[in-house]
Formats: sequence, C-alpha cells, structure tokens
Amino acid sequence: MLKDKLNQYNIILASGSPRRQQFFKEMDVPFTIQLKEVEEIYPDTLKAEEITNFLSELKANAFENLQEKDILITSDTIVWHEEKALGKPKNYDDAFKMLQSMSGKTHRVITSVSFKTKNRVETIHEITHVTFKMLSDLEITYYLDHYKPFDKAGSYGIQEWIGLIGISKIEGSYTNVVGLPVEKVYSKLLDYA
Repeated sequence: MLKDKLNQYNIILASGSPRRQQFFKEMDVPFTIQLKEVEEIYPDTLKAEEITNFLSELKANAFENLQEKDILITSDTIVWHEEKALGKPKNYDDAFKMLQSMSGKTHRVITSVSFKTKNRVETIHEITHVTFKMLSDLEITYYLDHYKPFDKAGSYGIQEWIGLIGISKIEGSYTNVVGLPVEKVYSKLLDYA
C-alpha cells in the first residue's frame, strides 16, 4: 500500500541498525541505505527526548544536497533511567551495571525519527515505559555472555531472551523498544504520499 503511494520518492534510510532495516522491509517500503559517520555528542543540558531529537537531527544534517524526491530518515534511541541517558554500553562491565540498575524498576525507551527532504526536517518521537522484574546477577551474566547486546541502547534487546524472561510490563509501542516506532513512521510517510 505505502509502496504504491511513495513510488515517486527515493526513501533513504541512514541507519546501520539491522532491526530498523528489517522494519522497513516489513513495512514493504522500498529504500536504500546510506550511512555517514557522525560523532554523537549532545549538550549535557538536554534531557530525555531532547537528546534523541538532537541526535536524530544531527544525523540528518550530515546529509546535504538531497534531491527533490528524496526522503532521508535518521533515528536515535536511548534508554532514559533515573534522569540519565543510557546509550550503548562501553564494555561488558558497563552493560552489567546498566542491567543491574534497571532490575526491578521502570525505565523509558525514547526514539526520535527525523524526516529530511530538500526543503525541511521534521522530527517525531515515541516514549515507551518498560518494567523489568528483579534480575539475578546470574540472569544478567547469562544474557551478556550469550547475546552480547553491546550495540543496543540500555544493553538489551526486548526481542531477545532477556525480554522474554525479564520484562514484566510494557506501556506503549513495542516496536519503539526494538528501535523504531513503526506505526508513527508509517503514518508520517503517508503524509508525503
């Protein structure tokens, strides 16, 4: 459906995330992938979705000279927990500490998505509340050893073992926690059709 409506556009996904790429395939939207290296540094005065909005737009602004029918899509996801942004872990110990700090508590997963055309940039965001049961050190170690979630914000993937055994409650978009609020992206792309 969306494929037919957007057939005059060139959709460019600027993300190396296999999960985001898979969502675009599943939405049945033809797209190409273009990546640019961006140093993901943001002012420390920013909080929650201000951070992901800033980083998503920073990634979009790395692309210049878009053509008339190009729609560039960039995205950024963080875990917001106890007034701090948890990005991708630096190493094993960092990942362990992140998961331990979220054990038995609720955190927010925030994703911002920017849509850049030749003339403008629009950014949307989604917030999902995720609650972990009390995780034992043994469960955290097992997960880190077997799934190596070091490329994931907050050191976990909801679609993996830890999500199945450890998440007791989710309020909001599931796909957002995986890495892209698909329903919002789909709706925004319909606006271009």
